[in-house]
Amino acid sequence: MNSNKIEITEKQIESIAGELECGMNIYLHKKTLEIISILNFDTHYDADTELWEEDIKKVEENYDMYIKFENMDSKDSFQIMEDFTKNVEDVELKKRLELGLSLSKPFRNFKDIIDCEDEYRNKWFKFKNEKYIEFVKNELSYFNNADE
Repeated sequence: MNSNKIEITEKQIESIAGELECGMNIYLHKKTLEIISILNFDTHYDADTELWEEDIKKVEENYDMYIKFENMDSKDSFQIMEDFTKNVEDVELKKRLELGLSLSKPFRNFKDIIDCEDEYRNKWFKFKNEKYIEFVKNELSYFNNADE
């Protein structure tokens, strides 16, 4: 049984979710609950690591003391766009989003379409943020229930 369950505040969960949305990998210290955000160099391979060297070293030296939160995979991200599209009440916008998701480069298409729709753009950001919060809670729950 995992006797070291991690409990963090809603504010910390929201912070982790927000950082993940920005393309960061998050490391949560199991004892101190310190949150370290480090750019995901797998997706930003040409970025300069210098800004994160101190945090990278800190995590690497005590890697087993951290829970790592990584961004959703593209399949999950795509599913969120599909779920949002299903709930769009504007028939024309819904059709455009569905078409955009069915073509090549669905992520770019979706972004380009939703960025031109003020009302739905805000709804999209709220929806996506809620899904990221849910994702972080699920990841934390998975960690807490490991070894049970």
